[in-house]
Amino acid sequence: MALQVIGLCRFSYPAIGGFQVDHDTIEERIDYLYDDERLEERFQLFQAVALPSLKAQTDPDFELIIVIGDQMPAHHRARLEALIADMPQARIHAEPPRPQREVMKAILNAARKDFSQPCLQFRFDDDDAVAVDFVERLRKAAHDCEGLTKQHKAVAFDWNKGFIAEYGKEGISAAEIYRPFDVAALGMWVKGNCHLTIMNFAHNKINRFMPAVSFSEPRMFVRGHNASNDSRQKPVKAVPVEPLDYDQAENFRQRFAIDINVVQQTFGGA
Repeated sequence: MALQVIGLCRFSYPAIGGFQVDHDTIEERIDYLYDDERLEERFQLFQAVALPSLKAQTDPDFELIIVIGDQMPAHHRARLEALIADMPQARIHAEPPRPQREVMKAILNAARKDFSQPCLQFRFDDDDAVAVDFVERLRKAAHDCEGLTKQHKAVAFDWNKGFIAEYGKEGISAAEIYRPFDVAALGMWVKGNCHLTIMNFAHNKINRFMPAVSFSEPRMFVRGHNASNDSRQKPVKAVPVEPLDYDQAENFRQRFAIDINVVQQTFGGA
């Protein structure tokens, strides 16, 4: 039986904790997350960047759980449902505000079809993309590292090179980066009858708690930089980006299923 592969994506879920932006009340967090201007950008990125990379996976045998708040306005939920209507791997899971790690761990463990069997898990941000062979390579990595998986409860697999990108009506600007143990292109094998999940750990500290195998090739992710990044609401080191030339844009299309023409149209270009 093939390893079950489960992906988890939070789509503006108003968790208690789990954000770098602080809010005094959960009501303030909900107002911030469901602000129309902010959500419009998140939908644009999800539609033009994140979903295409998953819909184009060379190994389509995976699941994507999209976690939303149960108070998300109906018209926004309907828009999200329409975006995944042609993606059988994806489903929406609505939750009331709960502590971030607690709820995500519960969702992942409930999604396991046979808890006695091992599985693979990955996190997925709604403004990122992974290479079209990410699931295929994640599954192969687990197979190739059976010597490790036989000895441990969990093993992490990380692809540490990719791109930072910004999107707009002019197209795509990007820069190549090395970023080990980031959210994008990080997966985790979990043994059967083990309650650990990829959400038990801060992504950039996961290698402190289990063996971790890192791959420097191929380029496996595109991290989005945009106005509503949670991680950019506090001072961070800027990454200079440059507009993609024709060959680079074609590489983005083939490697990540990010089409510069779709990006331009989605973000209001001609």
